[in-house]
Amino acid sequence: MAKAVLMQGNHACAEGAIAAGARFFAGYPITPSTEVAELLAKRLPQVGGTFIQMEDEIAGIAAVIGGSLAGTKSLTATSGPGFSLKQELIGYASIAEVPCVIVNVQRTGPSTGQPTSPAQGDIMQARWGSHGDRGVIAISPASVPECFTLTIEAFNLAEKYRTPVILLLDEIIGHMREKFVMPDINGLNIKNRKKPTLPPGKFQPFKPDEDGVPPMPAYGEGYRFHTTGLVHDYTGFPTGSNAVTHEMIDRLHTKITGNIDDIVKYEEVELNDAEIAVIAFGGTARSAYAAIDAARTQGVKAGLFRPITIWPAPEKQLLQLAEKVKVIIVAEMNYGQYVNEVRQIVRSNTKVVSLAKWNNEPITPSEMLEAINAAR
Repeated sequence: MAKAVLMQGNHACAEGAIAAGARFFAGYPITPSTEVAELLAKRLPQVGGTFIQMEDEIAGIAAVIGGSLAGTKSLTATSGPGFSLKQELIGYASIAEVPCVIVNVQRTGPSTGQPTSPAQGDIMQARWGSHGDRGVIAISPASVPECFTLTIEAFNLAEKYRTPVILLLDEIIGHMREKFVMPDINGLNIKNRKKPTLPPGKFQPFKPDEDGVPPMPAYGEGYRFHTTGLVHDYTGFPTGSNAVTHEMIDRLHTKITGNIDDIVKYEEVELNDAEIAVIAFGGTARSAYAAIDAARTQGVKAGLFRPITIWPAPEKQLLQLAEKVKVIIVAEMNYGQYVNEVRQIVRSNTKVVSLAKWNNEPITPSEMLEAINAAR
């Protein structure tokens, strides 16, 4: 039987990466994400992997893209300012369809902001930080065990859909320590990228299969192909064609939106008879659990909807929620980013209230309970 240990969220993320099959990390240390890099510097060589501390954040994501193109599951880890620096190359990985995982342990911003203070201010940067149009997958764990399982999920989604996946922790979850039991590694669901079935002479590296995702050989496997950040045709070479541009940008979206039921994950707590729903994710969800319990004790029919998948937004589930409850409270550690996305989705179907906090402190259960009672 596996032994229970007290583990930090950042360390669970690092162990999840190794369990997912990641064997390459490149990055630059930045609080509050540094423990991901620290542990991988020790653990990767133990499993035949490679750790490189790069000269800066941009070099870190560039090396990760190279590692993935060479056929190795690869990741980097960073926080707000570093996440900003990586954006151009996250866009490059999107258009070149290079699977990789970017761990962003959020802290207060903008700019250097407040290092090692809790915040969830990168919600919109995760969706729109890189220029141009593309589909985005971003997922947010709310516990140490989820840091492990959702890191594996991030790699699975990156490999399945050939896209960078953002793992959005916040300082609370990254630095929190709680009970963790390592699952049986042999029982984990690990996905690997599709390989070509055609020989090199007939293979077109960016021609999608019916699922919208092209197979992906690794450099060195005999398939010579061109990789570029320019709009390209199925061969990988740049083109100015309007038709190709339209088809390619559309596919970067539809390979994700067309599989939204496979990608979107969420948690519902006490929502069957709820009149008031709290939407919270990451560290904020921890306060929500306690606030919902306290509200129920007072006879208030309150429940929690926790989007685990932040992007793409769980639109179908939010519309269903809006049909059931009288008020939705969106609790988040920022100036109010996700609340506008919720309002846009549910429109006038129900009242949406913002509970935003941006002073380096988490939203407490008492503050959330006060908001629930005020919404009655």
